[in-house]
Amino acid sequence: MKKLLGYSKIVFMAITLVITISCDDDENGNIIDPNNGMSNTVADFVINNPEYSSLSTALQRIDMLAILAGNGSFTLFAPDNTAFDTFLNGTSLDAIDDETLLQLISNHLIGATLSSEQFTTNYVKSLAQETATGSLIDLFIDTTNGLQLNGQSNVVMADIQTDNGIVHTVDAVIELPTLQTFTTTNPDLSVLMDALTDEGNTTFTDILGDADADITLFAPTNTAFDTFLNGTAIADVDNEALTQIASNHFVTDTIAISFTLTNSYLNTLATFQNDPSIPLSLYVNTDTGTTLNGTSNVTQGDIVGINGVMHIVDAVIDVPDVTTFILADPTFSSFATSLIEDDSFEFIGTLQTSNDTVPAPFTVFPPTNDAFTNLLTDLNISELNEIPTATLASTIELHIIPGTNIREDLFEVFHGTFLETLGGNSVLIDSMIPAIIDPDNNTNEIIATDIQAANGVLHIVNRVIRDL
Repeated sequence: MKKLLGYSKIVFMAITLVITISCDDDENGNIIDPNNGMSNTVADFVINNPEYSSLSTALQRIDMLAILAGNGSFTLFAPDNTAFDTFLNGTSLDAIDDETLLQLISNHLIGATLSSEQFTTNYVKSLAQETATGSLIDLFIDTTNGLQLNGQSNVVMADIQTDNGIVHTVDAVIELPTLQTFTTTNPDLSVLMDALTDEGNTTFTDILGDADADITLFAPTNTAFDTFLNGTAIADVDNEALTQIASNHFVTDTIAISFTLTNSYLNTLATFQNDPSIPLSLYVNTDTGTTLNGTSNVTQGDIVGINGVMHIVDAVIDVPDVTTFILADPTFSSFATSLIEDDSFEFIGTLQTSNDTVPAPFTVFPPTNDAFTNLLTDLNISELNEIPTATLASTIELHIIPGTNIREDLFEVFHGTFLETLGGNSVLIDSMIPAIIDPDNNTNEIIATDIQAANGVLHIVNRVIRDL
């Protein structure tokens, strides 16, 4: 099993921290106290009940019995021997290496005392860890009909009180979850699963179930899909379009835990013209919460499985066009304003042209806000509207190359080439700097590249391209 080696020390540190800081005393009057005031730790419960001898052996092997016999606050979901026999399916417990066993058993522990009445249908952190980031792995608790864990294990006896926590006995060993575990067990993600598996598609479920993968999934709720579909059934959506939309919620080779996210771009599984070497970008803004492409907000983050993290979002993240990033990224707010500065301007509509329609695709060079500030200074004016409308329009057009998607790896191919802009003027690519040379023969350095949309690509420049 992927990523389960070499992290026993981290897990023990996490458990030690729980012991140090926990002081949760449960006051549920319905809790059972079978030991009548004698020593009655979580470890005592396991040791003194022969039907949990397999669990006792496992805890002893990983040196966790002593921890569960000490001070602390724990909730243990305790599988009995029958549950272990079913899980092992004829193999010996000895066949599981100690560190894998440590993670597996940690997945049955919560670092707080939680009675059955305190659970709601939601996610809760176990003491198992995703090893690439050290993040605690989640359990999905479903209280719809009793108490079910990750869709596979049911609490059969709840609220057994101990001196240092609570034991809930369960009828199945809770296997370490992949992100597929969470998407298939959470009923509020059922429409997402319909989209991911439309027409028998297994690509996405294979990815979500791959224990060796590193995945970030932005998962829209059923309500988010209902709003996006606006009455259209999943089955009636063009399959290729639906695949692109679904792909736009996946980031692979990255486990983007919330604290690692900044205002930046990620690459999704969606692609430009179905070319897997050209992934579409996803703009992440963390100024207030976490917003994706300016339209979708993370409402519950950091749901962690062994192969990545899932963030639940309140809106489907549609496949972006170049205006998606221009309007969402505050770096370009002055450029975005310039595109609508005059009622006669049709730049937004033009730049939203789909990829299979002239004049798309586009290569766009949006300037930073500082670049616009410097332009106003150079022109000795204070407001954008002081620039004559025709002059502003022709200036904007210099930033848009229609009919081509020139990524950074093609700069050298186009080095020294005059490119016709949207207005019929020309600019020159210098791949050595790299930069755009404008009609005034000024150098406009390219400072960030390959922000890829479905109908074109953006490269940020540090100066407004001009012919003034």
